[in-house]
Amino acid sequence: MAYLQENQPRGVPPLELTGERTLPDLPEENYWYRRHVAVYEWIAERCAGLRVADLACGEGYGSDLLARSAREVVGVDANPEAFEHARLRYRRGNLSFRRELVEEYDDPCDAVVFLQTIEHIHEPGRLLDQIASIAPVAYISTPNRLTLAPPGAEKSDNPWHLREYDAGQYRELLDAHFDEVEILGLFHARKLRAHELAIRLGWDRVHKALRITRPFYDRFIPAISAQDFTLRPANLNRALDFVAICRR
Repeated sequence: MAYLQENQPRGVPPLELTGERTLPDLPEENYWYRRHVAVYEWIAERCAGLRVADLACGEGYGSDLLARSAREVVGVDANPEAFEHARLRYRRGNLSFRRELVEEYDDPCDAVVFLQTIEHIHEPGRLLDQIASIAPVAYISTPNRLTLAPPGAEKSDNPWHLREYDAGQYRELLDAHFDEVEILGLFHARKLRAHELAIRLGWDRVHKALRITRPFYDRFIPAISAQDFTLRPANLNRALDFVAICRR
């Protein structure tokens, strides 16, 4: 079953959910979209007044969010459909989009944002050197293999991911290319944390027995917000994603 974005502005082609990128305006995708937005919002607070490159920007919502506080943002993505969608949908005087491979982007800036994509890259070390050469600080995230993949597996079944990392592997990758690396973990908070606890207490059995699984999640998933996630430095092995602040 194909999922297309809903209620797009006039003249903006909707994007299809493929699993390679997350999308707004799709109720079924809201959990993953808000999980990304939570990190973009945290980074946006630290990029106020800066010139920012948002590499692998996808649909463009993150670049638009960064542009609310940054002095200038360029969203970079090689996908022609995503580029055209972003260019038409997100319009600000300080925001532009460029169709280009992230490996080839070399314009100097104050900060690079590169979220949930390093796991897709064939030569991550080469790209990280490039990022370090164009900006003094980079925000780079990736999913935690230990909470994404089945126990003992080297990676999840996501066909777009070439490699997934645990916290130690991720730090080793980044330390080779930056002078200073701080890694935070993204965790559930508020109602998502309550949902986690409910599952531990047997909620999965209850909603199935009561035959309310679909009605419950049809309401619960669209209600998730970015505030239902939090970043902190402890217990990284249990994190959903890693968010690294890398300085040269």
